Amino acid sequence: MENSGASPFKDTPVGLDANSEEEYFSQSTLLKEFTEIPTIEKAWTLKSNSGASQVMFSISQPNFLENKKRRYVSFSHISKERDDSVQLRWDAFPIEMGTTSLMVPSPSGSKLLVVRNAEKDSPTCFEIWSSSQVEMEFHVPSSIHGSVYSDGWFEGISWNSDETLIAYIAEEPVSAKPTFTYYGYEKGNCLYKDSNSWKGQGDWEEGWGEAYDGKRLPKLFVLSINSGEVRAVDGIEKALSVGQVIWAPSAKDSLQCLVFVGWPSGTRKFGIKYCTNRPCSLYVVRAPCFRYEPCQSRTDTKLSAVVLTESISSAFFPRFSPDGKFLVFLSSKSAVDSGAHNATDSLHRIDWSIDAEPHPRHKIVDVVPVVMCAEDGSFPGLYCSNILSNPWLSDGCTMILSSAWGSTLVVLTVDILSGDVSRISPCTSEFSWDVLTLDGDNILAVCSSPIDVPEIKYGHLVKNASDNTKWNWLDISSPVTKCSEKVRSLLSFKEFSIMSIPVRDASENLTKGASKPYEAIFASSKLKKHDACDPMIVVLHGGPHCVSLSSFSKSSAFLCSLGFSLLIVSYRGSLGFGEEAVQSLPGRVGSQDVNDVLAAIDHVIGMGLADQSKIAAVGISHGGFLTTHLIGQAPDKFAAAAARNPVCNFALMVSTTDIPDWCYFEAFGSEAKSSFTAAPSAEHLALFYDKSPISHVSKVKTPTLMLLGAKDLRVPITDGLQYARALKEKGVEVKVMMFPEDIHELDRPRTDFESFLNIGLWFKKHCS
Repeated sequence: MENSGASPFKDTPVGLDANSEEEYFSQSTLLKEFTEIPTIEKAWTLKSNSGASQVMFSISQPNFLENKKRRYVSFSHISKERDDSVQLRWDAFPIEMGTTSLMVPSPSGSKLLVVRNAEKDSPTCFEIWSSSQVEMEFHVPSSIHGSVYSDGWFEGISWNSDETLIAYIAEEPVSAKPTFTYYGYEKGNCLYKDSNSWKGQGDWEEGWGEAYDGKRLPKLFVLSINSGEVRAVDGIEKALSVGQVIWAPSAKDSLQCLVFVGWPSGTRKFGIKYCTNRPCSLYVVRAPCFRYEPCQSRTDTKLSAVVLTESISSAFFPRFSPDGKFLVFLSSKSAVDSGAHNATDSLHRIDWSIDAEPHPRHKIVDVVPVVMCAEDGSFPGLYCSNILSNPWLSDGCTMILSSAWGSTLVVLTVDILSGDVSRISPCTSEFSWDVLTLDGDNILAVCSSPIDVPEIKYGHLVKNASDNTKWNWLDISSPVTKCSEKVRSLLSFKEFSIMSIPVRDASENLTKGASKPYEAIFASSKLKKHDACDPMIVVLHGGPHCVSLSSFSKSSAFLCSLGFSLLIVSYRGSLGFGEEAVQSLPGRVGSQDVNDVLAAIDHVIGMGLADQSKIAAVGISHGGFLTTHLIGQAPDKFAAAAARNPVCNFALMVSTTDIPDWCYFEAFGSEAKSSFTAAPSAEHLALFYDKSPISHVSKVKTPTLMLLGAKDLRVPITDGLQYARALKEKGVEVKVMMFPEDIHELDRPRTDFESFLNIGLWFKKHCS
């Protein structure tokens, strides 16, 4: 027999025929080149004894073999030349951080804290590094606390000013579980588990929903560098989840205090990921006193935490001014008070004294209020996803922030005394700019567009002849953000613009802000064809109160490089356009947002930029909601669709999601708070169904790809599966991809890769 060792089965992947395997191979090879582009996640500026600056960059790339992010650090020395140019002199190689969960330099930059979260019941490891070695290492057992939070929201690690204490947020230790043996319950709750016993489950404890599975209660702890002791901070009520801790300024030898954000649990914890509408306050509490730390002789060190922001429903990202006279914080009170999961932020200030006792009657000063309706071209309000740990210029009152401004991310200065806000990234640029770190009064930022890989920029103030100052931005050569020649060549033939889309239903009873144009980013080939347009993909963000920014996205750039134009729509209800625009959508989902997307599509078709027979749509979450609504309400308009963890049926989702209040708010609008219940009535369920894509499923003709995460708590898979089964039932071409270990974001390296590979193939198949 010839080739007797060969398998009798074909090696072609399931769902592919032999003819399409070559395209599968070529597209996967190209996608791999896009995914390998590094991402700069954070940066810190460190000062040497000579006063020179060194920058430490935290960078990530996907590690497909381990199916997680590979994180490493790269160091660069800032060199200022005589001609006022700036060079970053990079070390020869980056350093992989392996099992590191968090890195935080000390205030002086002489020490580096490295946290390694262990799995299961193993200890958490804290390492203190100097410039040459590990100086100290502490292992904190799970009986003291669980893993340290590194999620960017509850996360908070802060060194005190003399670098002897570290405050941080970690999971409360697991409650004791009952032990059972052959004879039944074991009295005394035995600590050891052997083959003759097992641990029971005990009471179920609610967590904070999506992305926090297994996390129940973040608590505040302090580690003493001198003694190695770890203590939980006393005086904080049991039901309060805490995060974002910082040390308050203090006089020498006085008691030290901590300021943190607290979220009350109430009768139920709703999902908090992407939801700034959860009420929260700033608190101050005294730090524990350790045996080897100098402590004031007073004995009343275990007083209860004091709430600082009683008069406002939301307060987070606290930062003290360099002189310690002001405590500044962001607020999402618009989201909390209205019910929107995200809304326009505001910035506030509390006058602080290191000598006075903290009290709940601090006057809260509005620094940057909520902007309801932005005039054309003017500041639309604050939309900040984070604030630098040290955002201050040397005058002590000017903060540097990154914020959405329409469809772009911009760099702002905010004077916390006058409230003046200035856009300092180039006003003529449609690129997005994001602050990484400050170098004294200079700024390191990253700049990118949908078709331009991120580049590092160095901003500094320049005085002109009339003694006025302006920000000058210098290009910084960097090995960090390099891409392959093939990717660079493909992107060099692309162009993009941000389009203003007029509102078609402006005659309705709308607020001024809701009647203003919204935006869409259009990316396409520079090489115009005389007789045809490239097929177009409509890209729809989730939320719905988020925004699609003009920053680089590996997946979108990959799809564009396959020969598609992209129409990336920020429909009304998106952030970045003023609060009235945000609040115009709740109660109108499935109609206003759908019509906005259709109007944007018609706008580019009318400009001769798209072929109405070759249009596809893709979106995740609420973007999937829009995708499935569009193919039902405009069944002849779309050649293909891809929906990633889509909301397809509010009536099904409301009883299974971690954010049922979101279903009520988006469907009912302002009536949601009075209508919400954990047991929806038949009338409510009927309205939910009418607002959902499932109500239009009988009209769908469009071939549809569904991508679902089996561990999604936000939009459980029953939503997508019901919709897919309904399409199959009526003979529509459907493909379902299930990712067994993924949650809502579908962002694990292998999942992200396979998702967009199949989206590209699906759209190529149906739009060519």
